[in-house]
Amino acid sequence: MPLLNTQYDAIMRSYAHRQAQDRSKWEARLANIHQQIPKLASLEASLTSLRADKVRASIDGNQEVLLKIKEQLDILLHTRELLLQKAGYTPKDLEISYICPDCRDTGYIGAEKCHCFRQAEIDLLYHQSHLKDVLEQENFNTFSYAWYENEDLEIMKRHVIGAQLFIESFDQEFQNLLLLGKVGTGKTFFSNCIAKALMDTGHSVVYLTAFQLFQLLSKTVFGENHDRTEAARETYPYIFNCDLLIIDDLGTELPNSFTVSQFFLCINERILRRKSTLISSNLDMEALEHTYSDRILSRIISSYTIWQFPGSDIRIRKKLHS
Repeated sequence: MPLLNTQYDAIMRSYAHRQAQDRSKWEARLANIHQQIPKLASLEASLTSLRADKVRASIDGNQEVLLKIKEQLDILLHTRELLLQKAGYTPKDLEISYICPDCRDTGYIGAEKCHCFRQAEIDLLYHQSHLKDVLEQENFNTFSYAWYENEDLEIMKRHVIGAQLFIESFDQEFQNLLLLGKVGTGKTFFSNCIAKALMDTGHSVVYLTAFQLFQLLSKTVFGENHDRTEAARETYPYIFNCDLLIIDDLGTELPNSFTVSQFFLCINERILRRKSTLISSNLDMEALEHTYSDRILSRIISSYTIWQFPGSDIRIRKKLHS
């Protein structure tokens, strides 16, 4: 999953900040050690000079001189170790300490991203998804069939299997989902389960209610010239390029010609870019067509897998059982 330029730059800035902190702590520690061990500065200078001599001797191929230099280095290193040990330090204390020793806080091991960089990607994606806190509570580990029974239970079991297939084949197969059902039947919870599973594997997920989506898009159309350009620059990459866009509660916004046109723009652009979208709505198919036009409904029917969520308001039932 390629990061957006702004996301990549944000992570690299964090590594630059981390390196600056590493060096600052190292310099402060060295100053403290040198203050406690006055002889150490001259000893370090001698070691630096001998190491330079060793390089020159290696280049010249003078084995006799090289052997003498190695012997002198061993003596000085042993002396330094004794001085440090007496003051309660080790040679390791003279080196920079890294948060990630594997990449030395650069984010890369050779040309490959370090494991800490990949974790930073996931952390950033969580933060920018607007879902970080809620996903700790709403995920497949906390999902329960206890609120469904009989035919409703069988339907939800099929939806869970379908969601797992959606996640497993996400990088190989372009798919979109439309979750329909009455208020409180678990559509948002289910969307969050899918979001967490994908974000845990480094996919970018952006969650927006329909109201938030159209509010963002309106800034790109109706703002002042500068604000409109800036809004478009910041908004469109996230809405059109994220791996999964979740549009929650479609139909709760105030529908008008603008929202209808922008909704078509959004879903059509993502289909063209083969970027998956998950939409949830309390409306049925007839109400969707009436609200958003048959052109949009046709696009959805041809490009989305539609799941109907059964049952009554789970939130009310949970409240009654609490």
